[in-house]
Amino acid sequence: MAGAKICGVDEVGRGPLCGPVVAAAVILDPAYPIEGLADSKKLTARSRERLAGLIRQRALAWSVGEATVEEIDCLNILQASMLAMQRAIAALSVTPDEVRVDGNRCPVIPLPVRAIVGGDALEPAISAASILAKTVRDAQMIELDRLYPQFGLARHKGYPTAAHLEAIRRYGVADFYRKSFAPVRHILVNPPS
Repeated sequence: MAGAKICGVDEVGRGPLCGPVVAAAVILDPAYPIEGLADSKKLTARSRERLAGLIRQRALAWSVGEATVEEIDCLNILQASMLAMQRAIAALSVTPDEVRVDGNRCPVIPLPVRAIVGGDALEPAISAASILAKTVRDAQMIELDRLYPQFGLARHKGYPTAAHLEAIRRYGVADFYRKSFAPVRHILVNPPS
């Protein structure tokens, strides 16, 4: 598919106990290549921020979609991830010829789509989507940390670390927590005495 507009899609935030799941969709512009694209988990925060800026400047099109904590609790995390991806793809200003998604499942969309396991390391457009989604979600966690410093969200980004679980037990389950997730549900059902 020479000259085809390839859209890469990835999501971030399936494992954390709080906040939305965030997906990004990116169509790179071959005329403006971006050096250093890689799986967002393999990059430093500083590299991700620098690359996210370049992606926003140079991509043919990009967008971000989310599914809320309420949607996660209502649908389940897999379906909420698919919904966030659908929203990101639908928000693109350019219609892609093909969508490539990181992982082994595809959202239901009216476009040719395929899943690529490990795609965030193999397909530059998916790497770009991975970086955008990660920087957006990390920024959300840092903002929540400013409002609720007792949970330490800037450090662990909502993942279930021992310190995070202890903070939830100590300070309670705030509105931005995913109540359907087992560790949070356990604390709700068995509050500390």
